[in-house]
Amino acid sequence: MNAWAYERACLPIDPELGPGWHVGVLPIVGGGTAVSLVASHTLVDGLAVCQVIADATQGRTHDLGYPPPGSRTRARALLDDARQTLRSTPELARAAATMVRMARQGRKELASSIAAAPPPVRAGHDAPAVVPTLAAYVDLAEWDACANRLGGTSNSLFAGFAARLGVRMGRRLDDGSVTLAFPVGERTHGDTRGNALTFASITIDPTDAAADLSEIRHKLKRALTELATEANEMLGSLPLAAMTPKWVARRLVGVGLGSAGVPIGCSNLGQLDPATVRPDGTEADYVYGRLIEPGITRAALERMGGQLFVASGRAPDKVFITVIAYRPGRPNSPEELREAVSQTFAEFGLDPEIEC
Repeated sequence: MNAWAYERACLPIDPELGPGWHVGVLPIVGGGTAVSLVASHTLVDGLAVCQVIADATQGRTHDLGYPPPGSRTRARALLDDARQTLRSTPELARAAATMVRMARQGRKELASSIAAAPPPVRAGHDAPAVVPTLAAYVDLAEWDACANRLGGTSNSLFAGFAARLGVRMGRRLDDGSVTLAFPVGERTHGDTRGNALTFASITIDPTDAAADLSEIRHKLKRALTELATEANEMLGSLPLAAMTPKWVARRLVGVGLGSAGVPIGCSNLGQLDPATVRPDGTEADYVYGRLIEPGITRAALERMGGQLFVASGRAPDKVFITVIAYRPGRPNSPEELREAVSQTFAEFGLDPEIEC
């Protein structure tokens, strides 16, 4: 099942020319059906995906202000687009100024990474990489009991798991700490923005993360409190996203996540809307979401120092954890990732169901 989902995720999508998303359905031997929804993060974030599934399940629609397909001639469409571009010129200018300011205000890692010439690409490293990924499911009551036992919350337990997995995946900084980078949703009821996100990051000592979550809980709370009172300058550059070269965008994202080293991406969707887990009207046995970069090459992954992205969400009776990971110089096999994830869960006394 996971192999089919990965295959679906690697089918081409194009946020500019379309399709920006696609749906796949797979009948299962013995009964049941698997459904895959893949969408470009340029168009939509994880919480928005959950929202549109719930909307579709409950028959809700939104008037986004777009004209019906075929209602304009090509000339009229081009004229309307030109007018919109002109109206957005001040916003684009402000975004450009923000990007320049980010590069100047203590962003040495951005300047050095852009100026540095990439290392030569070795033979075979310019081909798309198959990055190992898996999904794990933990009983909801077992997960919450573990969080309580360690003095944490569901979110801090997720962060602690990511930190300990990061140790196994070589994501420590020089001082032994790890940086956890969290996209934080700002979506409100009726919010139709595609990406309603900002970012928070914390750096922690992961040594005792499986025994005591108090440090992680405290630092997470402080980071989120600061985020609520201070504007995130990274958001000011978003209007330029469609015009930013990929290699620059990748480095800007690294700056936005708060680390020039090897951050661990952590995305927690929280409690899913019950309607999200019943797209056909009946509650799904399993549900998960994950972030994948189809077509990323081994050369790019090596330049980045590898990657580790962990996502989670709470369904009615399970917590899902998805992991996508690449470690430079390692076999990067599904079996190796499964072993690392299993050992990390064992540190917390958790016994998940794992699907590779």
